[in-house]
Amino acid sequence: MDDCLFCKIYGGEISSEILYKDDYCFVIKDINPVAPVHLLIIPSVHLAYLQSFEVEDFKILNSMYKVAIELAIAEGVSESGYRLVINQKRDSGQQVSHLHLHLIGGHNLAGIG
Repeated sequence: MDDCLFCKIYGGEISSEILYKDDYCFVIKDINPVAPVHLLIIPSVHLAYLQSFEVEDFKILNSMYKVAIELAIAEGVSESGYRLVINQKRDSGQQVSHLHLHLIGGHNLAGIG
């Protein structure tokens, strides 16, 4: 999409440190973190909502979760615990209409969210 923030980051139109990138997704830090570790795992292609997924799109979601697990280990939060969140549409708090998975950890999250 022409006006999508995440598509512009992926395309290099907006500067952002990409921490990880493969054929299915890429990872950046959340600009408003709620915990010491707050990463966004984002599909490389524009997919807005889970309800619009086609069968072949689920391989992207599978890759996103695999990357989240690997990053949780790399960031040192796999043993203490972490949260994976996908917000869908306005009332959930989704601010960018491009599917993304939040990896959140690094302290006790019991009072967050």
